[in-house]
Amino acid sequence: MAFDPAPLFAASLIPYLLFLYWLRKSEALPLMAERGFQLTLLFVAVTIGAAIAALRCCSAELVEIDWLHGGAEAFLTLSNTVLVIGLVLPTPKKG
Repeated sequence: MAFDPAPLFAASLIPYLLFLYWLRKSEALPLMAERGFQLTLLFVAVTIGAAIAALRCCSAELVEIDWLHGGAEAFLTLSNTVLVIGLVLPTPKKG
């Protein structure tokens, strides 16, 4: 019996959005660090788009198309970089 993890991935969006909402309301982190967490959603969206493109144009999984996979992973690098910069060089939140 094959297990499809897709519903779990979709359901994990709800707690992450709640986390982002709490983060904004609590003002627990500097704005730049908050933006890093928000950019993680951009990474997810780009990865989903890249996976669909890999299936449609190449009839392959995303991990098999290096340039597409690397391009999607670049957005994870971007979000992590923004997060670290926000934690290392904190700037006050503008409210």
